[in-house]
Amino acid sequence: MEVIDLQWWKLALAAVMILLLAVFSHLARLGITRSLLVSALRTVVQLSLIGLVLEALFASAGLFWVGLMALIMLLVAGREVMARQQRRLTGGWTWGIGTGAMFLSSFTVTVLTLTVVIGPAPWYAPQYAIPLLGMMLGNTMTGVALSLDRLTESFWRQRAVIENRLMLGETWHQAVADIRKDAMRGGMMPSINAMAAAGIVSLPGMMTGQILAGSPPSVAVKYQILIMLTITVGTGFGALMAVAWGSRRLFDDRERLRLDRLSGS
Repeated sequence: MEVIDLQWWKLALAAVMILLLAVFSHLARLGITRSLLVSALRTVVQLSLIGLVLEALFASAGLFWVGLMALIMLLVAGREVMARQQRRLTGGWTWGIGTGAMFLSSFTVTVLTLTVVIGPAPWYAPQYAIPLLGMMLGNTMTGVALSLDRLTESFWRQRAVIENRLMLGETWHQAVADIRKDAMRGGMMPSINAMAAAGIVSLPGMMTGQILAGSPPSVAVKYQILIMLTITVGTGFGALMAVAWGSRRLFDDRERLRLDRLSGS
């Protein structure tokens, strides 16, 4: 079945609906009109540019260019993690911890999936590597951002409890064990909920895209199962590492709580 191409003027109809939503949001005084319009504009510009980049990347299919694209995606995702923190670690540590956690989790799972499970030739074929890594980084970014945000906010709100537990002789691991568990669960829950609702409440994006592109539903289902499982693995390990590194950063070598390492403290 041939894929139906969308002309730009047809996409403009969807943009009109966004403008209509912005009008109603403004009338209702929701305070999101500006962010809605800016986000919609960014979506159009960014996706249009990435479309041009991917066409050139698919034409070259070189490991250097694929690696460069992957590095740029990782650095941008690290910046987004830092930007989403209400109380971020000072000195660029939120960026470093978030980027490091995403690198070790997303890149490892992506390479393993490409080389062992899917097996394209070459293994870094951009039509497989870039979309897979993009989905991995996007979901891991959300999980890591949620985990770090909940971790730092809980440290700030429960600082007196933590210090009291330390004075009672507990190690820093014991004093913040519940906080760390709650932060890890917070980062992993969106992926768990997505898996639980897939196929019943919603049709996931990759599966929908493949079906619209003409792939048999049975093939699309297998790819979507693979993607959701690997995304959950990457998000889970990313959240675990980010919380472990982030909580350690908030204590010094003498196991004293160091909230001066949080911005706004």
